[in-house]
Amino acid sequence: ALLIISCPCSLVISTPVSILAALSRATKNGVLIKGGAYLEQMAGLEAVAFDKTGTLTEGRPRVTDVVALGETSEERLLTVAAALERYSEHPLARAISRHADEMGVRGPGEETATQPDVTRFRAVPGRGVRAEIDGRLHFVGRPQLLGRHADDPELTAVVERLEREGKTTVVAGGEDGALGVIAVSDPLRPGAREALTELRALGVSHLALLTGDNPETAAAVAGQVGITDVRAGLLPAEKVDAVVELRDRVGAVAMVGDGVNDAPALAAASLGIAMGAAGTDAALETADIALMGDDLEAVPETVRLARRANRVIWQNIVFSIVVKAVFLVLAPLGLISLWLAVFADMGTSLLVTGNGLRLQRR
Repeated sequence: ALLIISCPCSLVISTPVSILAALSRATKNGVLIKGGAYLEQMAGLEAVAFDKTGTLTEGRPRVTDVVALGETSEERLLTVAAALERYSEHPLARAISRHADEMGVRGPGEETATQPDVTRFRAVPGRGVRAEIDGRLHFVGRPQLLGRHADDPELTAVVERLEREGKTTVVAGGEDGALGVIAVSDPLRPGAREALTELRALGVSHLALLTGDNPETAAAVAGQVGITDVRAGLLPAEKVDAVVELRDRVGAVAMVGDGVNDAPALAAASLGIAMGAAGTDAALETADIALMGDDLEAVPETVRLARRANRVIWQNIVFSIVVKAVFLVLAPLGLISLWLAVFADMGTSLLVTGNGLRLQRR
């Protein structure tokens, strides 16, 4: 009887069965968790940092304004911008390409006499893209890409006006200066505000917005979801620094993002969470958790599930130890029969298994 009671079956099985049941429940909820360790970390989150475009917003922005500067026509501006952006995977690039198609502006790969010849394309992380069009260097992205032409008063005035309206601005230009500004607006993702409200209710003490977008647009989005810690105009490396600073100051921090620019920050965070459908391959590969339905409300739901799993694991461990301890004391005194020892050992194993499987329920 003592040997049977000493068998640690129930104690050993109490944790993995609970973890597997919780992972199964998360998968049914549209959340892919890459291991039990990440589920346990989810329960102890102290802070969550969010990217903006494609995370808090839908990631399907639309062009609202096309402002050509100087003697440049809107068609020429769209032609240059679309020619470069067709090679980029960024949501803003797709919006510009789509708008150019709707306006009948043709780009590379299409049969047209006005098709520009794009060569030596290169993405500049956190800033935009650059390439040669018909042998001349052109840029699309932040004004800083224009170098000494970035401080052009006419360009600055247009950018500031559009950003005050809460829009994201993309500047197109070349070696001779800016050709114009394209403004893009991206609506807030449905359920984003509710998801952040639930996180606060769960005791996640700090919520932050980390974005490469301009401060005005970032502040407008943050105001809609109730985030007060807003850090805008960040390059990928600066996002990493912000995540590390949050982790050192607040505690366990999760980073939620979708793009190539977010991948380093996802890796630096205690827990990386990627938007599954809208996310890039780099973000999905780096992240520990993927939201396959791109539903931000799955984040607080997974936090609740992780905390339930921790409670169930501790219930199983404590129950197993108490039962074993009682029977180990009684067995040497001759108060435990062989059949009762078998019943206690197998019965405890079945009970902790059944308790863990409860996590599969909503």
